[in-house]
Amino acid sequence: MNIVDVLELLVSEAAGDEGSVTEVIRPAAIIQEEAARHILQELALHDARAGGTWLAEPTVWRRYDRSLDADEPANLIGSLQVAYGTPTRYDITVYRVTVTGFGTQAGWTVASLCNEALQYGGLTLDDCPRASLGAPPKPFRFTSR
Repeated sequence: MNIVDVLELLVSEAAGDEGSVTEVIRPAAIIQEEAARHILQELALHDARAGGTWLAEPTVWRRYDRSLDADEPANLIGSLQVAYGTPTRYDITVYRVTVTGFGTQAGWTVASLCNEALQYGGLTLDDCPRASLGAPPKPFRFTSR
């Protein structure tokens, strides 16, 4: 993917693609070490630059309708925002998912997009352990002397 494609993708995601659905996963879904390893291996095997439909990077996993090296341009179905190494060193946290307008029209949902990636680790979004939500921090109070 060249720099123009990346910039175009960023602009389309920032513009709020009409019909797109973004869901913040609360509490965040945790993919534990063993499942994470399997998922990353499968996403690499299904890389969109080599005939597959997934483009997995350290902060986002993108799903396309076809390979990026196909004759026709690929359409982005959606993306999973992820954080590697949290809450423990080898875990992956899924915290936001977006299905584009194209993906929505094709029948994709937040759950189906997540489940396609998570299936490689033997999981679904409903099966994933969830991050524990701690109490919010105490408010900062400024006192003058």
